[in-house]
Amino acid sequence: MTIAGWIIALIAVIAFGVERYKRERLRATFKLTGTFLPLPTVTLEEIDPVFAAGPFGPTLATEVHFVGHGPVRVPGGTSDAEAWILAVLAKQAMHCFEFGTCTGKTSYLWARNAPEGARIVTLTLAPDQRDAYSAESGDDRQDAAYALEESAFTDFLYTGTPAASRIEQLFGDSKVFDESPYENWADLVFVDGSHAESYVLSDSEKALRIARPGGLILWHDYAGVHHVPGVYHALNALGKRLPITHAKGTTFAVYRKPMSV
Repeated sequence: MTIAGWIIALIAVIAFGVERYKRERLRATFKLTGTFLPLPTVTLEEIDPVFAAGPFGPTLATEVHFVGHGPVRVPGGTSDAEAWILAVLAKQAMHCFEFGTCTGKTSYLWARNAPEGARIVTLTLAPDQRDAYSAESGDDRQDAAYALEESAFTDFLYTGTPAASRIEQLFGDSKVFDESPYENWADLVFVDGSHAESYVLSDSEKALRIARPGGLILWHDYAGVHHVPGVYHALNALGKRLPITHAKGTTFAVYRKPMSV
């Protein structure tokens, strides 16, 4: 190899090293600050004052009935911290609506922690309805596969418990679901159905109509393009017209519907 060739090769190696260093710095920054997430990050206390810490950490205002999963893999499950957040928020919610029942854990925690007289409605695709799933050309295949994998239950964590009396279980494809009976109804909405982009966009528009003025909407799995691309792209698009934020330390995206709409 000529001297010029060696110099070109050396420059290429140095350039590769610099780019690798930049990527590693970006990854480290993302882990600490969420830089890869275009939505602005807020603290839990900014979402709801109930999460304001006291001298010993979370206060007794955030005490809930709870089922964690620890190291056990649960299909479609939230983290223990995220499940706790959803349970705490339910303490102030009379009406809750969920897209994506999966194991029924969120509905159970809501029913166990919501005020007396509260009502929980949850929607999922039943195993024998999988043919109704309507993927679109731009949807990520893996997102669609996970949705069908998690549509495996007709009995749920809450089945056979006293909490079941507070829960209305709906079955069907969320794209054709008629949300009009629940318009401006829910204090708390959780969007955690299919993570394919077309479904996230469809479910989100319905969630915006279901939430009452002042109600809170949370989306699960907003954690970057390599985590769940459909959620990432859909929420970044919605974030251009709505003040959606990312909850620090979680994979939740959050939006509070204005009191005046």
